[in-house]
Amino acid sequence: MYSTPNLATRFAKNTRVLRADQPLSEDQMRAAAPSIFAEGKHASRSERYTYIPTIDVLRGLRNEGFAPYMVAQGRSTIEGKENFTKHMIRMRHAGQVQARPEANEIILINSHDGASSYQMLAGMFRFVCCNGLVVGEVVEDIRIPHKGNIQNEVIEGAFRVLDEFEEVDEHTEAMKELPLEPPEEIAFATAALALRFGERVVEEGGGHLPMPVTAEQLIEARRPEDLRHDLWTTFQRVQENVIQGGQPGRSVQGRRLRTRPVGSIDRGVSLNRALWMLAEEMRKLKA
Repeated sequence: MYSTPNLATRFAKNTRVLRADQPLSEDQMRAAAPSIFAEGKHASRSERYTYIPTIDVLRGLRNEGFAPYMVAQGRSTIEGKENFTKHMIRMRHAGQVQARPEANEIILINSHDGASSYQMLAGMFRFVCCNGLVVGEVVEDIRIPHKGNIQNEVIEGAFRVLDEFEEVDEHTEAMKELPLEPPEEIAFATAALALRFGERVVEEGGGHLPMPVTAEQLIEARRPEDLRHDLWTTFQRVQENVIQGGQPGRSVQGRRLRTRPVGSIDRGVSLNRALWMLAEEMRKLKA
């Protein structure tokens, strides 16, 4: 029996996302991310490209106790390519004790059109706000090219990432114990604004264009649980507002707008990682 997914939507125009609070079935995954089930490699790939369907790798991981809770797939404007595009799966291991407000997740990224090797990243999911985080440099990424015994290498890589979560948990708990003063929260959010929207420099005059939202908006809480002022909670508020968007603001021309969610798989991963690393640097400065 599978529960109804608590998030089933498209992020922006180029990514479809499905997350549930119970392991996803293959039928659910196929509906949201058909490229996981691609029956062959894209025609652009050479004979040296070893094709192994992502679903075969997932079935091997499932036999080792890993279960998928989220899938996402990038879209393509090129005819016939959509069923081979980049996809992402976030998994949890059955051996983890779910007594914390966060779950450690292993992120698998792949494609069958040459856009990506098999990649294994460390992640974390925060239940109260459905934030899917990507750990910064605490755990080393694992990249597996499309050649050789891919399935065994991916399974081995997943366990290597799993073994590193003890250190991730230590960093997380340290952030929770670190209080921030209001100016420090604003400083964190200001840096996050630059990561999300860039410097927005005016080329001719050398000045800076206004950001669509303010640092004060990025630290706004969306729920009572996020009203605390420690580094971890501040990080979570900023991450949610940056990644999910939906905040009222102004365009460069002064028009009213609402910030957009981050739609690209690559952009989402890189921005999530940058925010984690920003929190890590704040932790080191405050320690």
